[in-house]
Amino acid sequence: MWQPFVSILLPVRNEERYIERCLYSIAAQDYPRNRFEVLVIDGQSTDATKLIVSRFAAESTVDLRLLQNARYRTAAGMNIGLAKARGDVIVRIDGHAAVASDFLSRSVEALEQTRADCVGGVIESEGDTYFGRAVALAMSSRFGVGGASFRVGGEGPADTVAFGAYRREVFDRIGGFAEDVDKGEDDELNYRLLDHGGTIMLVPGIRATYTVRGDLRSVWRQYFGYGRAKPEVLRRHPAQARPRQLVPAAFVAALAGSIIGAILGRSVALKVLVVVYTFGATIASLVLVPRHGWRHLPPVPVVFACLHVAYGLGFITGCVGLSGRILTRTARGRVRLSPDAADKRAGGA
Repeated sequence: MWQPFVSILLPVRNEERYIERCLYSIAAQDYPRNRFEVLVIDGQSTDATKLIVSRFAAESTVDLRLLQNARYRTAAGMNIGLAKARGDVIVRIDGHAAVASDFLSRSVEALEQTRADCVGGVIESEGDTYFGRAVALAMSSRFGVGGASFRVGGEGPADTVAFGAYRREVFDRIGGFAEDVDKGEDDELNYRLLDHGGTIMLVPGIRATYTVRGDLRSVWRQYFGYGRAKPEVLRRHPAQARPRQLVPAAFVAALAGSIIGAILGRSVALKVLVVVYTFGATIASLVLVPRHGWRHLPPVPVVFACLHVAYGLGFITGCVGLSGRILTRTARGRVRLSPDAADKRAGGA
């Protein structure tokens, strides 16, 4: 049986609450202990994260190294890890996650059987607060996160996965993580892989849990960041654009237009939009909540609205920023182009 050496890359920052659970889940793998390593890349944590990791490394038989990421961001940390990794297979895991004991063995098996460049599983979202459990429910719903198959379930070819296992040759072929796409580095890498003819497979047997943010402000910041990164990702990889990716932005734009109309004395559109959205969110909540307890019903529609508005507003903000950067580069190019060069280019056209 194929048992490649596996490098687990774990970029973290201020994860004292969850990192120990994550490391224990990795230590419990049924994959041979001498066939994997763990590289924890710390983004300048200000809490006890580094102390916890160092203590774990000293007490465990897991091959674990703690690396420093002075650039803070996740993509930079992943690239630092890639430069140090010895594995033929590269696996990315988050500090908020805990993986099943057969996570590595199933990932390696799936890579061998499917011949894919990357494989990943379905994430089970969980919360450790009352509001966090509502967030986890919303993130497991198609109404909440659309067609993100690694969150809502699925099997087969996918456009992206979380906590993917990649063949090392992928990074040799297409490069590392884009450090200028904060919060969108995973999608950017996976879309680039698809653009280069690679394959990504979603395999339900690969299991992991992820502890979601436990308060509204953190969820808002997370999804605003996801939305803001998306326009740049799609600009680089337009072939991977899907209509569902535009829905939250369209909703926010319609909401803004309706509010302006209401200010001008035309409130019908706003009323219709609010009623339709509230109806949809309520129905989705009523379908979702009974299996997990009716006590979660009140916050779930609020979480739905937070996810959609934050992502949509972030997407619009990203579009504005992207347009500004394009205009700035165009203006600079015109300034740098001398009259003689302009004449030559015009004459050669």
